[in-house]
Amino acid sequence: MIPNVSKNLFLLNSYPNIFNDIRRGIERETLRITQKGRLAQSQHPNSLGKALTHPWITTDFAESLLEFITPVNNNIRYDLAFLRDLYRYTIRNLDNELLWPLSIPCFIEHQDNIKLAKYGVSNIGRFKTLYREGLKNRYGAFMQTIAGIHYNFSLPIKFWQILIGIKDAESGKEKISAGYFRLIRNYYRFGWVIPYLFGASPAIYSSFVKDRSRKLNFEKTSTGIYYLPYATSLRMSAVGYNNKFQNHLKINLNNLKNYIGLIQQAIKKPSPEFVKLGIYNKYGQYLQLNTNILQIENEFYAPIRPKRVLIGNESSSYALLKRGIEYIEVRSLDINPFNAIGIDEIQILFLDLFLIWCVLADSPLMDEKELNCCRYNWNKVILEGRKPGQIIAINCGKLIKPLKDVGRILFDNLIKIVDMLEYIDKTRYEKIFSQLTIMFDNPDLTYSGKILSPMIEKGISYYGLQLSQYYYKQLNNESYEVINSTKFTNICHNSIYKQLEIEQRDKMSFDNYLKFYFK
Repeated sequence: MIPNVSKNLFLLNSYPNIFNDIRRGIERETLRITQKGRLAQSQHPNSLGKALTHPWITTDFAESLLEFITPVNNNIRYDLAFLRDLYRYTIRNLDNELLWPLSIPCFIEHQDNIKLAKYGVSNIGRFKTLYREGLKNRYGAFMQTIAGIHYNFSLPIKFWQILIGIKDAESGKEKISAGYFRLIRNYYRFGWVIPYLFGASPAIYSSFVKDRSRKLNFEKTSTGIYYLPYATSLRMSAVGYNNKFQNHLKINLNNLKNYIGLIQQAIKKPSPEFVKLGIYNKYGQYLQLNTNILQIENEFYAPIRPKRVLIGNESSSYALLKRGIEYIEVRSLDINPFNAIGIDEIQILFLDLFLIWCVLADSPLMDEKELNCCRYNWNKVILEGRKPGQIIAINCGKLIKPLKDVGRILFDNLIKIVDMLEYIDKTRYEKIFSQLTIMFDNPDLTYSGKILSPMIEKGISYYGLQLSQYYYKQLNNESYEVINSTKFTNICHNSIYKQLEIEQRDKMSFDNYLKFYFK
């Protein structure tokens, strides 16, 4: 029922420090809001530098949707301290604004209140804004304001050298990429455990639901909140951050070349829906970058993606094909509302353990039928994971088991890896594991189980505003840990200079820039 991990564990047993150099990075999105809990209408603050060129503080879809990015590091507590410093600095440089603590946005009356992120007058800056214009016109702006955590994870080269017998990263890039796809396939098979444990978006505003409410039988409150009593992460559902136009893409998770080939097809293949939308409006203004299924690679939504650090202006596909997979990006984490920075050490330790298990466990190739079965399991957990007696289908329905039983068996397998993680205090980890395991017997202890009642009783906006105010006071009273004020100021000034330099260097018209980019 659960893939066997024993063989690879035995192989690595003589190398107890092999996982000490795992590299991690965190990307966390958060909305700027007013003191009354409404979406901020102000521009990205100059005091935070330029979103186009700042390495740590940028914007995502909207001008008010901040994104914090930590540098890659092998120390969990350093990563969390760095992210906390970004929060401390930001709240001290906002003009009477707060940071929203939930994945589901505050109340937004109309999508016109959502201002697209601006990145200056350079071609690359205009390109980034036009891409967001396309997202708005294709899927609506509401969906794009839903926030999450992206967790970037890479295994050390020493691990790959021992597991698959390569000499170095360059000569072994094909085998390393194949190893990461082992991980990705098992993530699709069992990654539903992440929204089950940590999903924190069981309720949503009616403005996000529209005509889809009839299909999901939402319960409603007088304040316009729609919820499902056993949902874990509506953020990841069809009413959340989802793309119905991509559901029929036959994505291949068995090797890098085929995976990239199918993404490239989607970038080049016109979509009937988006052809109808057109490239320009009646005033000759751009509506989207192109009329294809994907405008660019970033538009492909998935719970996990293979990644590579880009050099210059190369595309993600080119970088992956040329140099192989460098790390994976986990995209199925809701914002943790019970922590000021949206993620905590318990979650990272669990993710490390789970991702290591995914790469070590047997991982047969996956056909389209099995991928759809996996998606079915994810959707069941997302919409009704806490339902009493909930079941999970293993091996495409060949085996049906209660979710809590599968979860416990999975944890029994994960615990076998703990002894190999030298950077973890074993006693503390056993306590954490006990904390998480009990969530299978008592779903009310999951994040979604704990947050649903206050969302319903207080309303999402009021509850979120209370948390925002609490975390503002908490963080504002704390000192910086790993970044000082001088460093923040220098990085801010450098970002302003770099954006100006890019704008002054541009000589090509924007129309020609787009032609050159897609050529």
